[in-house]
Amino acid sequence: MDSTVRGVVKLRTHLVVLFGGRSAEHHVSCSTAWHVCAAIDRNQHDVTLVGISREGEWNVIEDPFSDPETALPDDGVLSPQGARTTPFEVVSQLRSTTTDPIVVVPLLHGPLGEDGTIQGLLEILDVAYVGSGVLGSAAAMDKSVAKTLVAAAGIPIPKHLTFRFSDHIQIEDISATVAEEFGYPCFVKPANMGSSVGVSRVDDDNGLAAAVDTAFSYDSTILIEEGILGREIEVAILGNEDAVTFPPGEVIPADRFYSYSDKYLDGKSSSAIPAELPATDAEEIKRLAVAAFHALGCSGLARCDFFYEQPGRGILFNEINTMPGFTPISMYPKMVTESGMSYAELINQLVDLALQRHANRVRNTGS
Repeated sequence: MDSTVRGVVKLRTHLVVLFGGRSAEHHVSCSTAWHVCAAIDRNQHDVTLVGISREGEWNVIEDPFSDPETALPDDGVLSPQGARTTPFEVVSQLRSTTTDPIVVVPLLHGPLGEDGTIQGLLEILDVAYVGSGVLGSAAAMDKSVAKTLVAAAGIPIPKHLTFRFSDHIQIEDISATVAEEFGYPCFVKPANMGSSVGVSRVDDDNGLAAAVDTAFSYDSTILIEEGILGREIEVAILGNEDAVTFPPGEVIPADRFYSYSDKYLDGKSSSAIPAELPATDAEEIKRLAVAAFHALGCSGLARCDFFYEQPGRGILFNEINTMPGFTPISMYPKMVTESGMSYAELINQLVDLALQRHANRVRNTGS
């Protein structure tokens, strides 16, 4: 025993790193998992890797980092292919072979991973896990729900419209509503997706139908948001009830917006950490980030994204990501490590927070 975190006795832990998944962000998850696994302090944690294929198969993966003498690339991805298993088998096997606390690290992005579904499964298994719970994950994942809850907490948001496929609204009606509410340019996006997957910038009425079709191909609910001439500012959040923030960073897209290609394929975007902001605005952005974190019921970690209009309306909430990417170009780890915390220390903090949250969870199911 080497420390105690708010009543949780910290022992050597066994981490189950869960990655891959069935969403369109599968590849990003596999890259995230590679870099997290490379940073885990093996003197404090044992590791089991479990990959979920695009078809939904669960597989135990051989750990490429188990031998510290093996030379590995800095920019790899983990393959989700391995020996077939189930989540129940993984947890049951570990509980029969170790007395160390088990913590699942669900490095899954997008639907069926970051939206409360995996979190619900882990609650059923009664195992500690990194990140937000069922409610926080689901609320933050759905951009329409997130904006509603954040606005109710008094946090400024951009103008936006929500459309559902089941409503069978004609494109002519969507176009008329967009023109009436805020016009062009605008952004069309799936409500439940990340990494800018399925997002389109639309500059005039001619491009709206194709953008709507693209967004609906990823989700049955879509958002159309006003175009904002502002800077993209992001904040890293770490903690549970007593969450803290790090100095905001700025994303400087090379594309017309911070698209999937700009994030992960072209490598032309850049960032400024910390962002060059007036001190009062930087502090207000950090305050609003924590307020949004709590309004959505998040825990563990999140990256909160804002638009910064200057001159204009100032700070506007965009979205919150409950399991941000940990790739070499990902903003969350860059903002944290820029403040002096090492990658390994960040992982240790996340594990501690997972154990803390699990120990404090009330599970009275009655008699």
